[in-house]
Amino acid sequence: MVEVASLFSLCIKSISAQIINGCDGAEELFELPSHFLDGFLDGLLMELPPLALQKLHELHDNFNTAWKILYKKRWPMAIEKMRHTNSIIPDGDVAISRPVDDFVDWRLQDLEKMETGSNIMQDALAMSRSGDGCVDWQQLYWEAHLQSCLDEAAERALLPTSDGHIGGVKISDEIMNYIGHSGNTTQDCLSYHCINFGHYARCLRLQNVLCVAEVCELLTSSKLRVLAFRRIKSKFHVDGVCRLLNQNKESLVSLEFIYCQLSPASWNHICNSVYVGGSEIHWIRHLCINSSFIFESKSSSFPGGLSSFLSSGRSLESLRFCDTQMGPKCAKIIFNTLIESSCGLVTLEISDDEIAGWLSKVDRSPVGFSLSLPPQISLKSLRVLNLRGNNLCKDDAEDLSNALNQMPDLRNMDISDNPIEDDGIRSLIPYFIKAFVKACPISDIKIENCNLSGVAVAELLRSLPTTREPLNSLSIAKNELGSSISAAIMEFLGTSRVRKLNIADIGLGALGFQELENGMQEKVEVAYINISMNRGGIRAAHFISQLISHAPNLVIVNAEANIMPAESLAIIHNALKQSKGKLQHLDLRENYSLCLSKYTAAILEFKFHGEPIVKIPLFPCFGVPYDDDP
Repeated sequence: MVEVASLFSLCIKSISAQIINGCDGAEELFELPSHFLDGFLDGLLMELPPLALQKLHELHDNFNTAWKILYKKRWPMAIEKMRHTNSIIPDGDVAISRPVDDFVDWRLQDLEKMETGSNIMQDALAMSRSGDGCVDWQQLYWEAHLQSCLDEAAERALLPTSDGHIGGVKISDEIMNYIGHSGNTTQDCLSYHCINFGHYARCLRLQNVLCVAEVCELLTSSKLRVLAFRRIKSKFHVDGVCRLLNQNKESLVSLEFIYCQLSPASWNHICNSVYVGGSEIHWIRHLCINSSFIFESKSSSFPGGLSSFLSSGRSLESLRFCDTQMGPKCAKIIFNTLIESSCGLVTLEISDDEIAGWLSKVDRSPVGFSLSLPPQISLKSLRVLNLRGNNLCKDDAEDLSNALNQMPDLRNMDISDNPIEDDGIRSLIPYFIKAFVKACPISDIKIENCNLSGVAVAELLRSLPTTREPLNSLSIAKNELGSSISAAIMEFLGTSRVRKLNIADIGLGALGFQELENGMQEKVEVAYINISMNRGGIRAAHFISQLISHAPNLVIVNAEANIMPAESLAIIHNALKQSKGKLQHLDLRENYSLCLSKYTAAILEFKFHGEPIVKIPLFPCFGVPYDDDP
């Protein structure tokens, strides 16, 4: 049955059409008596489509709440995603996430991941704020809308039927309906949206097909601060990239290249495009190169333009190379260049490359590693170091220990997925001991999947001194440590007061969980713990029960895939009934026997913000063992 439109909705539709089509009567709305205007205008603004609201906004600029509602209505998941990252949206709207899922590859971090000292997102949040510190929802809305139009135009431009005229690409009815399309055919071309809303754009992601002179011309009104380029490979597209960079070099602070293939000559051209004032100086703060071929791994050649870019980046704060086919020779050049530069680098990531032996090749000249001289400014400011997945071995760990002495302010370190083995971690223990007692102690450590044994990790945990402030996070996941590590873990929980502990997939087994339970202290400070994939069976349930009772600040527990039998739910249910803590999330998925328990309905009654605290499998999975007995 078709719903009959209300008189109010018909009036809104009529008013919207008149406003969009340029009726002069729009100004008369603001001449109504104030006692009538407040109620009527508020109701009207909440219902107007974006195009109509835009027209009114040009007459009266106090419509931020209406833009906020439109934004949330069109991208409801954007704010929810932001609430699960490090930047939370308070009541005053002082921070907000971008709406597109992978927009500029924000690397939205869940609670298991280390917080970074500086990243692209921090700049993006600031860009959307008005002079009073609140979010400019109008700017956010049209920027996100323009990104949707550009993404759709890029898809259509790749079709065989495309005539190559990007500006003339028709925008779909779905997108046009969102903004209250009035049927005017001049409004459904990409050029219309770029010309009318381009000046709202601060952050854009552009596919290679959009990196052409025509799009550059359409975006001349934009003052872009963040640009992400995808699949740039040909000289034709490099020329388009360079023109965009040149147009925005005064405002640009963040650059990202994803799935690109760039020659040294292309890099020289790109780097020259961001220099300002006729000199080799730029204002780029963040550079990220992800899954892109920019180095020749078997060659010592290094893009000269990139070297100049790094050495002249006085504002450079974060530098990320991920899966770039970088070899040790290129890593050496980057590291030496940063040592000698004058930038205050905060974040350095070289991950998923092959750089084994790179630190042994770094110059140990007075400029580099002489301990008789103060550290260079670029390393002195470094707070985040990510060397994940570089095939580093025990010798590299020893060299790294020497290099870390030149990073006095380092807070976050990730050396996961490197086969450094026991000897490697032992060579790092002296550094960790010093790093724990310095004025600004290290706060986040990841040593996942490093071929470590329980003996070496126990040595590490027991050697670490008590810190003045609690350790934020430690992850030793995916190392086959065995049940013998349990005693050292419980001792560490007490002395370090660590907030986040990841011990997933370390081979604890039922015996390990029993030892954890037996070693439980009266009060544990941990707020987040991951004990998944440890085949703990019912002993894992007993440990969770004890932890809920002894950790008053516990917020999140991940206990997936522990082969818990059905009776485990009764144990956990009883602990939750007696708990007075802050638990918000207990993940028991992939323990398929739990859905057979008679406590499934009862345990789902425990809620936080209306959502069940406990996540359990919905259906049994046949063929999965009942417990861990052979």
